[in-house]
Amino acid sequence: MYDKIQYISQGNSITEQLTNIKQVLDAGCTWLQLRYKNGTQAETSELAIATKSLIESYNCTFIINDYPELVVATGADGVHLGLADMPIEKARTIVGDDKIIGGTANTLEDVLQRHREQCDYVGLGPFRFTQTKEKLSPVLGLSGYKSIMTQLQERDINIPVFAIGGIQREDVQSILDTGIYGVALSGYITQHENKKQLLNQLYTLCSH
Repeated sequence: MYDKIQYISQGNSITEQLTNIKQVLDAGCTWLQLRYKNGTQAETSELAIATKSLIESYNCTFIINDYPELVVATGADGVHLGLADMPIEKARTIVGDDKIIGGTANTLEDVLQRHREQCDYVGLGPFRFTQTKEKLSPVLGLSGYKSIMTQLQERDINIPVFAIGGIQREDVQSILDTGIYGVALSGYITQHENKKQLLNQLYTLCSH
């Protein structure tokens, strides 16, 4: 279905973003979400075009954060939208039925909303405090994930849920044990000295 490890790009400039993205692709990343919060729409467009060109020679799913129009313009695989971003229904009319749409969630109510909106997957977090996001929602921790996943199961709702927010390698197994589908990582991969070794370890953990 979907890769269980998502890398969310980091970098304060287009050059920095592309450097980080290439390093992570070279290390074996198979799912990239392009996130460039401090860039203008024009800069994000430039970065998205460059990333699409770069990613062509890798076997990697390419998701763009925030901009459904860029998915169409670049031929990316899908879009990820926050709770305050464009409505999912509107995004679907832009990108079409064959593209992936992911949505952010912080609570059980959010996940249920995302399911009603027919998101393809949900990014649920934060797991713990993270400096990647400026406005952080209440931290969920393992107990939060466990509670939400149990309630989804009770409602017979089956949607891939990815944990996000300050996750490290040693957290992954216990997170997956709650019923979470996969994990999204940003700073942890970007700053790791041996990205290839780390990704190999993460993919091994998620393949059991």
